[in-house]
Amino acid sequence: MKAIGYLHAGPIGRADSLIDITLPDPTPTGRDLLVEVRAVSVNPVDTKVRNSSSRSGDGPDYKVLGWDASGVVRAVGPNVTLFQPGDRVWYAGSIARQGTNSELHLVDERIVGHAPKSLDFAEAAALPLTAITAWEMLFDRLGVAPGKQPSHKTLLIIGAAGGVGSILTQLAARLTSLTVIGTASRPETQAWVRELGAHHVIDHSLPITQELARIGRPTVDIIVSLTQTDAHFDQIVEAIAPQGQFGLIDDPVSLDVTKFKRKSVSVHWELMFTRALFGTADMIGQHRLLNEVAQLVDAGLIRTTLDQRLGGINADNLKRAHALIESGKARGKLVLEGWN
Repeated sequence: MKAIGYLHAGPIGRADSLIDITLPDPTPTGRDLLVEVRAVSVNPVDTKVRNSSSRSGDGPDYKVLGWDASGVVRAVGPNVTLFQPGDRVWYAGSIARQGTNSELHLVDERIVGHAPKSLDFAEAAALPLTAITAWEMLFDRLGVAPGKQPSHKTLLIIGAAGGVGSILTQLAARLTSLTVIGTASRPETQAWVRELGAHHVIDHSLPITQELARIGRPTVDIIVSLTQTDAHFDQIVEAIAPQGQFGLIDDPVSLDVTKFKRKSVSVHWELMFTRALFGTADMIGQHRLLNEVAQLVDAGLIRTTLDQRLGGINADNLKRAHALIESGKARGKLVLEGWN
C-alpha cells in the first residue's frame, strides 16, 4: 500500500522530512477495522510528533503520522461487532499506533464512528480529532450541561479560529446556554469565529483583560486556552472569575497553577488520545461521541470546519499542510483526499 512516512525527526524544510513510501498491507485482528483511507486532515499534533519523535528502534522502518481520517471499512477483525465491510467511517486514531497517512489503516472499532451522511470524505475528515477534543473538554472535563436553560455564564475560547476552537465555538454556542467569547487576531479569522456562532470576538494580540473590558465582560466564568497558554497565562489569571474553571490542551513550558489558588479555580487538561492510549473502560465513549456529532452535522447544527483542500494524499501536499500549520496562519482544517 502507499503511505507517507519518515525515519528521523526534524524540520519540515528538510528533503526527507516526509516521503512517499510503500508498506505491506496490514491485516485486522481482534476489534480492529481495516479502513480504506479516502481523506485525512492535519493537526498541530502531526507537526509536533514529526519534529520530536523518530521511528522506534524495534518498530516499523518508517514512522507514519496522521490521525484524522475518513474512509470505508474493507475488512474487520474476528471480535468486531459495531461495523461491517462497506461502512463509511470517521475517526481520530491512536497516537500509540501507525497513523492514517496510508491507503489502508488499522483502528480499534471503539474509537470509530459512522461518518455523517451529509458530508463528503474530505469534509468529514476535518472533524474527528477536534470534535472529540472539544466535546470532551466542554462536557466531560468542564462538566458543562447541554441545553438552553439560562445560566448567565460566560466561556472565553483563546484561539477560537483554529481546528479545536472552530468546533468548540459551535458546540458551546449551539448546544449550551453559555455566552461564547472567541479570540482571533486577524480580520479574516475574526469573521470566521463570528460565522461559527461566537457572541463576541476579541483580539488576543492585545491584553485579554483590556479586550474583555471593551465588550463589557471584565471577568469570565470559564476559560479554555487552545494555544500559547504560557504567553497569555497572567492575563488568564486576572480575567477568570472566582471559582471559575480553566481548561487547556497545549504544552506550556511552565504553568504556575498556584496563581489560581486565591480564586479557587479548577484546572482541566484534555488529551483526546487518553482513552485509546490506556485502553480505558469507557474507550467506547468515543464511538458514541462521534456518532452523536455525525447526527448533529446531518441535522445542520454543526458544520464541517474544513478550510482548504490541498489535493491528493502525497508527501508534497502533506509538507505544504505541515508548513501551513507551523506558520500559525491556518484557520479551520487542512485536508488531503485521494491517492492518485
